[in-house]
This record gives sequence, C-alpha cells and structure tokens, in this order.
Amino acid sequence: MQGWPEAALVVFARAPQPGRVKTRLAPLLGEKGAARLYERMIANTLRTASLAGFDSKWLFSAGKLKSLPAGYQLRSQGRGNLGERMHRAFALVLKQHRSAILIGSDCPALTPADLRAAARALRGGMDAVLSPAEDGGYALIGLRRNSRRLFKGIDWGEPSVLAQTRQRLARLGWRWEELRSVWDVDRPEDVARLRREGLLARRFRSRPTS
Repeated sequence: MQGWPEAALVVFARAPQPGRVKTRLAPLLGEKGAARLYERMIANTLRTASLAGFDSKWLFSAGKLKSLPAGYQLRSQGRGNLGERMHRAFALVLKQHRSAILIGSDCPALTPADLRAAARALRGGMDAVLSPAEDGGYALIGLRRNSRRLFKGIDWGEPSVLAQTRQRLARLGWRWEELRSVWDVDRPEDVARLRREGLLARRFRSRPTS
C-alpha cells in the first residue's frame, strides 16, 4: 500500500499433493479432495494477502506450486522443522524490511483487516504480534526483530505452541501484542465449520476414499 511500505507480508504454502497435505482431512474428503481443498485455501490466502495492500509480498513454498501469483517474491522454505524454516524466512525478509508478518495457508478466517492490524502493531513499536489460533497455536506471527530462540524447542503441531511462544517472548524481553483469536482448518469438523461460515465460495463434499 501505499500505507505499509516498511512491512513485508510472508505466506507459507505447500504444494497441494494428494496424500501429503491435510492428511487428517482424508478420511472425510479423500486424499485428492483434501488436496483440492488446500489448493483452494492457498488461493484464498493469496487473495486476502493482496487485498491487505502490502507493497512487498513473499511466498515461501515447500514443493512446486501449480501456479505462481504475480507480485510475489518466490522462495523455497528449505529443510528443517517449521520453526527452523520460519526463522530463516524472517532472517531473509528482515534484511530488507523493518518488519515482516508471516501467515500460513490454512486459515480462511484471517482477513485483510487482521493483516493490517498486525502491521499497525509493529509500526507502533511492538517487537512481535500474534494471532492466536483456537487449537493452541497461532495463525499469524509478525516480527520487527528475529531470534532463533523464539522458534527453537517448540512442540510444533501441539496445543502448547502458543503458550511456549509466549514464554520465549517473555524470556527475550520483547514487547508483543495479540490480535483476535482465529481458527484454522485441520480436522474433519473444521470442514463443516468452513461450510457453515461460507469462508470459501466452493463447497467440498465428504468422500471416504481418494
């Protein structure tokens, strides 16, 4: 924008390959159906990111995506666990920008207003900003500084992620702000909620096989 030139937006996404993404949804949708749903969520995330109005947008992919959106700098996530990959992404982006906001691709509840609120918090002097997720993790993390200690030793994928991250922020002595809680799509019951709330235009039918 035109409003957030000092901040960069970072999107993490995986190649939507059947059997390798959203595997917990496969009993409901089948492996191909789960991959198609994830592909739709990637597209939705990129639309949300574009509407937020950031001048600088980065897409860190794990695997090859079918189509590459215009206006994004593309990078590979590389090896390692989620924390190691996020730390590397922030290290790279923060060399060029005062702050960076990172989101995944499976939280349709995030809105452009949420992304702009994160940018405002960082511009206002916060060292970090988080959008808590209802499952105990977080759907957004924004930073003005980077530290390996923030990401090391976190039990990724467990409901303790947010609590552990808060502990590390406190130990670092950083100031942080938490935005509204959101939910992501990981379990079969989340698909029903996705339909009810109409966050994606296309409906996905339950299918027991891939």
